[in-house]
Amino acid sequence: MEVEDSGGVVLTAYHSYTRSQPPAASHPLSRKSIPRCQRINRMLSSESLHAPPFSRSSSQASVDSASMEDFWREIESISESSLRAQEEPPATEVKPVDEGELEAEWLQDVGLSTLLSGEEEEDGKALLSTLTRTQAAAVKKRYNTYTQTLRRKSKQPVRDVRDIFGVSEAPLDASCDNHTAQLDDTQEEKQLPEVIKTSNPVSILEAISDIPVHANGASESRQTVPSPLSGNDCPEKNISTEAEELSFEVSYSEMVTEAPKRNKLKKSEIKKEDYALTKFIVQKTRFGLTEAGDLSPEDMKKIRHLSLIELTAFFDAFGIQLKRSKTEKVKGRDTGIFGVPLTVLLDNDHKKDPAVKVPLVLQKFFEKVEESGLESEGIFRLSGCTAKVKQYREELDAKFNADKFKWDKMCHREAAVMLKAFFRELPTSLFPVEYIPAFVALMERGSHIRLQLQALHLMVMALPDANRDTAQALMTFFNKVIANESKNRMSVWNISTVMAPNLFFSRGRHSDREQLLLANTAAHVLRLMLKYQKILWKVPSFLITQVRRMNEAAMLLKKQLPSVKKLLRRKTMEREVASPKASKVLQKSPSARRMSDVPEGVIRVHAPLFSKVSMAIQLNSHTRARDILAKFQVENSHGSSERIKIQNQRLYEVGGNIGQHCLDPDAYILDVYRVNPHAEWVIKPQPHP
Repeated sequence: MEVEDSGGVVLTAYHSYTRSQPPAASHPLSRKSIPRCQRINRMLSSESLHAPPFSRSSSQASVDSASMEDFWREIESISESSLRAQEEPPATEVKPVDEGELEAEWLQDVGLSTLLSGEEEEDGKALLSTLTRTQAAAVKKRYNTYTQTLRRKSKQPVRDVRDIFGVSEAPLDASCDNHTAQLDDTQEEKQLPEVIKTSNPVSILEAISDIPVHANGASESRQTVPSPLSGNDCPEKNISTEAEELSFEVSYSEMVTEAPKRNKLKKSEIKKEDYALTKFIVQKTRFGLTEAGDLSPEDMKKIRHLSLIELTAFFDAFGIQLKRSKTEKVKGRDTGIFGVPLTVLLDNDHKKDPAVKVPLVLQKFFEKVEESGLESEGIFRLSGCTAKVKQYREELDAKFNADKFKWDKMCHREAAVMLKAFFRELPTSLFPVEYIPAFVALMERGSHIRLQLQALHLMVMALPDANRDTAQALMTFFNKVIANESKNRMSVWNISTVMAPNLFFSRGRHSDREQLLLANTAAHVLRLMLKYQKILWKVPSFLITQVRRMNEAAMLLKKQLPSVKKLLRRKTMEREVASPKASKVLQKSPSARRMSDVPEGVIRVHAPLFSKVSMAIQLNSHTRARDILAKFQVENSHGSSERIKIQNQRLYEVGGNIGQHCLDPDAYILDVYRVNPHAEWVIKPQPHP
């Protein structure tokens, strides 16, 4: 029997499980795992489950059967290894969660602890001033729940939410053009000064939330350039008629809320033969596309906060609670390799390589598998030699940081086993398992794969830096494994099924039905990550726009300037020349470019690593970042070493309303200049991922 969930995950139950398998003596599963599978099969075959929408071939059923065997084998392996190690904390009963504590944790996670403490914080004010209508509603909802819980507990007198966010509550479905509408003079005069004048950090929310966030700060309509990014991880010149375009220009939650009819899309179905997913393309705008690593750490922190607010608002639009339990927090080890938090591992690795973003030991595991294991059949299904794995684990814990571990004696099978152990023994799972029930609910509503992808995109953007960078490296590695599927028999679904229990793990107790549903949903989420990797690690431009506005608001709050109106109005080139007072605020340092130094429409680009260290460039509507790099290449092409250097260089915008932004080579610089006329322009090496 088969049951297909709304997100395209197939749960397969077999009444004749024991008959379809080899004799028990030769079967790879343990004796304990077979009764467990039979319980799951009986549970899935209950009368409450509907018949499948179509019948599948016996060959495809065998693939599903193998995937389910892989899953339960992995569960048994995890359980047995935990018992042997005697290190895994015991499972805990799921207890009712105090709503006030849950919302307080959420407010802290999104950078709004100022709402809890009542203290004056510029960052909190600036964040609130950038929120869209749906994002503001999500914050209000959580703050309201938090204050009501405090009142019930009578812990302390709290302010009514209406006193903080304003008396008038505009309905969520009120018109709010999030994409192209601009600030008019009346709005600026009445609303923006409140960002500066208010003494209450959250009283600005009601005034600011109606101000639309336009696409990446540009006033003109979005123009695209013919460089589509395909959802199957590679650029394609000929886009299939079945491909769908995915826009980064408009807030996902605003699209869902303001255009519900557009989101009643046809339910995605899995093709019987190859589990093919919808192909999505992201057309580059004139600003190009931005990778997560292209922004400064300070701006990425703002992206994380905004992404979590946006993700919460997105699920609110469907009436789904994003987080139903507090984040599981387990204290990790301070030394060694296994069971050590990613941040601690990276701190140790930075002593060897300050630029490293992925733990070095994990990179070594990748290398060992890639050396000789990419074509090894069932590479992530095999358990390896238990004695050797235990020995290597102990030696890695003791010798790796001192560079004394002998990697040449480890084979790819042991490396694959320890890679899985590395992730499942992290103090907290690589991905937030507490969000999986929300994805279950989203798929149960028959949502189109586009909506699942948008939710997943926001979840990836909300990950801590260490988790996000590690996850990206892991997806890149797994796609190398999948590229050899014809030899190693590890398909996207096989990898997802085997690895999901290691990447989304919970120490709470769940029933068999709950565990199966959560595991299959986690596997589906992982499958989406593998298929849409090139999309998921791109930063949505509407979030970059909000970061720009947040930085502008923070500067205004810090200086308490009266020229708020002039600084925030950037519709056209005529408003690029700010007042002298505003220019001083936006300049990053006394050496920053002054508007009087360079004529309008001309930028001075600095390249400190080259013989030609500076050049003034007149911009026009066709000037791209790659054109500026080419000019410097011509000027610095006297030696072969200079030609090699320029190939690894990128153009950055630094300062103004952004911390640092590594620009896409296809970005049109005049458009970026209009958004951020006070930036400096620097050519320097792009950091390695």
